[in-house]
Order: sequence, then structure tokens, then C-alpha cells
Amino acid sequence: MARAQYDRDDILDRALELFWMNGFNGSSMQQVVEKTGLKPGSIYFSFGNKEALFKEALERYAQRNLGKIRTTLDAAPSVGEGICRILDGMALEPERNRFLSCFLVKTQLELAHDGNELYAVAAAALRDVEALFQSTLEREYDGETSRARAASIMLHIFGMRVYGYGEDPVSRTRAALREGLPWLPWSD
Repeated sequence: MARAQYDRDDILDRALELFWMNGFNGSSMQQVVEKTGLKPGSIYFSFGNKEALFKEALERYAQRNLGKIRTTLDAAPSVGEGICRILDGMALEPERNRFLSCFLVKTQLELAHDGNELYAVAAAALRDVEALFQSTLEREYDGETSRARAASIMLHIFGMRVYGYGEDPVSRTRAALREGLPWLPWSD
């Protein structure tokens, strides 16, 4: 059996960039071939099909982001300061990511009507992020408060991912976060 002659992680990163930019339905197999540099047969042999490649790219994105959040929370002097760092960092992301929004949120919005496996993968990844916030908040708050505050954080994240554009988006987003989450120890 032939062995793959490419770096799988590099191919996933290329596919992730394409899917993040265009979505699942907006990315043709020809675009996948062009972006990855692989022949169609190699893509099908290595990943199965476009949906399987998308799923693997989505999972890669989700794990990276969950790892970044966990690392930031673990390194912060307090739970609240860690959450503030994460949210302030997310406020800067639209400019850094060419206004691409969040790949998970975009996938949910694009595929909500389909109810397929890709939607379920994105939804599960977002639940994992919320669960991480909740378990971290439980270091300082009771279960009910932690659950409510984790949900509130997620609502603000969703809002930033969809609404964080316009004139001076970073300042507007940061001000809205401080207004909407006054229980956090914001610094300015």
C-alpha cells in the first residue's frame, strides 16, 4: 500500500483555512485540491471525503482553541483575570483573523438547518468550551452561579464572533464586554 508523501498537519491547516474562509458548502472539491496541493485521489484516500476532511479540520481548530483557553486560565493569577484576558484577546481577533469570525460559530450558523454531523461536532466543541469555563469558575463560585456565568460568557463570545465589526470594533467590543460582564475584574 502506498504511503502518504505529505505533512498531514500542513494539509489540515490549509484545508482549515479554506473551510474557515468559505464554509463547508462554499468550498468546492476543486478548491480543496488547489488549496491543499493534493490530487483528489490522495484526499479521498487520506481523509475519505470533503466532509471527513472538514470534520478533522474543525476538530483541529476546536482542540487548538480549547488548549489556548485552558493555558490562559491556568496561567492567570485568578479565574476572573484569566477570563478577562481571554475575552480581551478575542476582541482583537477580528482584525488578526481578517474578520473571519469563529470557525465553530460559522459552522453552526451555516449548517444549523442540516442538523448533520458537522453541526454536531461544532456544537459539541462549543459545549466543551462552556464546560471548561464552568469548571474553572467553580473554583471560586457555587455550581449554579458558575453555570450561569459560563453561559453568559458563551453568549458574549457568540456575540463578539458575529457582531464585532464596524467602526473601531475593538473598542466597541471591549466596552460592551465590560458593560455586559461587570462581575469580572476588568483592568484598563
